Amino acid sequence: MGGTDAFSAGPAPTGQVEFGPAPPGGLLDVLQMAAVVLDESGRISLWSPAAEELLGYTPEEALGEYAARLLVADEHVELVLGLFAQVMGSGESWAGVFPVRHKDGCIRLLEMRNMRLQDVHGSYYALGLAAEQATLRRVERDLALSVRLVDQSPIGLAVLDSDLRYVAVNPALERVNGIPAAEQIGRRADETLPFRDDGTIEAAMLKVLETGKPLLDRQVLGRTPADPDTERAWSVSLYRLEDPSGRILGVAASVVDVTDRHQAATEAERARHRLTMVADASVRIGTTLDLRETARELAEVAVPELADIAAVDVLDSAVQGRREEIPAGGTAVLRALAVAAAAPTPAVRAADPPGELARYDSDRLVTKCVQTGEPVVVPHVGAADLPGIARDAKAAVLLAEAGVHSYLAVPLIARGEVLGALDLKRFRNPLPFDADDVVLASELAARAAVCIDNARWYQQQRNTALTLQRSLLPQQPPPVVGLEVASRYQPAGTAGEVGGDWYDILPLSGDRTALVVGDVMGSGINAATAMGQLRTATRTLSVLDLDPAQVLRHLDAVTAGLESHIATCLYACYDPHQAQCTIATAGHLPPVLVRPGHAPRLLELPTGAPLGVGGVPFRAVTVDLDPGDRLVLYTDGLVETRDEDIDVRLDVLLGLLDDPRPGLEETCDRLLEALRSGTGEDDVALLIARVHD
Repeated sequence: MGGTDAFSAGPAPTGQVEFGPAPPGGLLDVLQMAAVVLDESGRISLWSPAAEELLGYTPEEALGEYAARLLVADEHVELVLGLFAQVMGSGESWAGVFPVRHKDGCIRLLEMRNMRLQDVHGSYYALGLAAEQATLRRVERDLALSVRLVDQSPIGLAVLDSDLRYVAVNPALERVNGIPAAEQIGRRADETLPFRDDGTIEAAMLKVLETGKPLLDRQVLGRTPADPDTERAWSVSLYRLEDPSGRILGVAASVVDVTDRHQAATEAERARHRLTMVADASVRIGTTLDLRETARELAEVAVPELADIAAVDVLDSAVQGRREEIPAGGTAVLRALAVAAAAPTPAVRAADPPGELARYDSDRLVTKCVQTGEPVVVPHVGAADLPGIARDAKAAVLLAEAGVHSYLAVPLIARGEVLGALDLKRFRNPLPFDADDVVLASELAARAAVCIDNARWYQQQRNTALTLQRSLLPQQPPPVVGLEVASRYQPAGTAGEVGGDWYDILPLSGDRTALVVGDVMGSGINAATAMGQLRTATRTLSVLDLDPAQVLRHLDAVTAGLESHIATCLYACYDPHQAQCTIATAGHLPPVLVRPGHAPRLLELPTGAPLGVGGVPFRAVTVDLDPGDRLVLYTDGLVETRDEDIDVRLDVLLGLLDDPRPGLEETCDRLLEALRSGTGEDDVALLIARVHD
């Protein structure tokens, strides 16, 4: 084994004794434990370096001297001699605190341990071990404090050696790990940690050992053997342990149960998430006044944040504008409006297709929801629950196949009326619907219900206005002399209201024909009604054989009598015998003349003021029309948009009319398809007349 190799080896295997030199700075060095040996006469035979450091005398000054004379004050000499005789005579040890004189003359209180020694020759000696009382008491206090703090601390504390094996575990950590301390000592940390990311914590311990930089407040989650059904949270801090000389002893770990704080933070985060979702819903739901679009927006907001599949169903009576209360045991007739899913799933096929009607008997949960106006929740859906959720047996099989395990239906209530229900299911999200989900779903449903209610009333008003509008327009162009005529009326898209656009084709005396387009500013029933009045007035005036400018002057007076209405109008009178068309306009866009062999052009007409302004003269212009010429009359909804200049749009219109070969009907369709989007915000009246060859 030679030399010092035996003492320079690394850590010994567990269970073996580790040999090696003790580096300076250990506990004995801290205590400055002095050793002194006296012979039978009381003379100092041995004097340790610690004694020199503690009492100030060098070995040369102390050896051979009587200890009582050198170290004891005169008033204590007899007491010391008696104690010395007692130890040497009886062999019994003596311990206590005794005042000892330092070389500088001051008195120091030393904690003494005295015992008799015997050598091979039978001679007796007295061994005295001494440490300064203040130092010893400080160490004792520190030790007692440390032991009490560790044992009684509610914080889990552990000490691990450099191999990350437990060497000390306090009772609190026993409770955290759920393992008695005796079963943890000597085991590695990863064998007992209850944390889900124990590998990460062990790696952190190694890093702390290597760098000496502590790891503070790392939050980890896990379950203990004592309570495996509850997930808990702990705050873990790691520190490297070193002795006074800097030798690395291992790692100290503190573990604080912060489950309550973690749950509070989780709840706060869920609350923030709910508020964010509600705020998002306020922006995303109700962007239009279209009933189905609003329902689709609600379903898409709910997926996947709240549910894996969402359906929006509205009572058919509500869609029709009737308020209906479903009696106990009654049937709910629902119209499906939207379905949204987080992923492809058979559950989509189990839902009612949007647009279709479905009848749900009283045993269905959605019927109960709309009947009572209260949420219905089934946290854990079993096979026995599916018939009450699905529309029929086939749908129940599809829901089971999809793995639907939790169900929630909340009513759509607006202005005290139950309109329908928001139907939610989970098959990917493993958590069941809970009370917080019910609150969130109800909040979303309440906000969306107002938008749905607005949309359904708007839809009813729009349908009424559209019906009125269409009833006031010509159903079929009358036969006229010398002209081929095609016309179109297209209402505003779902995002806009029906307006007051109209057209008319009026046979006049002498084989003449009046072509009229007009636009009452505004929208809805009022605009449609005002349009009907102006159209009636125009038809009445047309039989008087008035000049177009005179017709507009009389229409201006009529419009001024209509409350808060202004309109634009273009009145053209074609005479086939003169091959001329006389045109006057009241603030309306100019018509387009399409002549074979020439580029289409806008006719230059005196603009005139809109009808209803009053007191403004109108002037008519006469245009020659040749066989094959086309005259295109239109309202501004055909060419005006919010994002393009009107001149640009008019150029597009002229470009589309540059090919006169298609028939009039095809030309009407082409113009509407190219210039109008499905969500046009204004209605359009279009009238094209072609002079017979």
